[in-house]
Amino acid sequence: MHTMARMATLCAVLVLSGCAVFREPPALGEPVASVTAKLGQPTGIYPLPDGGQELEYATAPFGQFTWMARIGADGRLASYEQVLTGEKFATIKVDQATKADVLRIIGRPAEQSRVRLHNYEVWSYRYKEAGVWNSLMHVHFDEQGIVRQMMNGPDPMFEVRDRRW
Repeated sequence: MHTMARMATLCAVLVLSGCAVFREPPALGEPVASVTAKLGQPTGIYPLPDGGQELEYATAPFGQFTWMARIGADGRLASYEQVLTGEKFATIKVDQATKADVLRIIGRPAEQSRVRLHNYEVWSYRYKEAGVWNSLMHVHFDEQGIVRQMMNGPDPMFEVRDRRW
């Protein structure tokens, strides 16, 4: 029964996280009011240094997608992209990026934990590595909120634990 409950939960998670995939993307140049009318209220709003803002549309904690709508200082959509990708993670600079930078780049984490050995706070993000493998990217922050390490690996949420060979 434990396996059936796990499978039912996983199916519900996949269905719910998949809903966001079918949103009609907004067109570049649309005003912010039109963007939010199409996409709904964002899960996060992050100010940008140029006076614009990033609107986050996350499917976390169980989904593997986060879309960021970059609104320019003029109040219009400058870009719209799915940011939980290996390419986007690669733009986070170890020993330089802050928590605020990470939020603007890839949004809120699916999970938060700590590594006591180094006293690091760890933000974990579910994503599809190379568009295929169910993975977690772990971003480690020191006490000052600076990224000190990034590691990825398989997402245990998607591993089959009760295999009988």
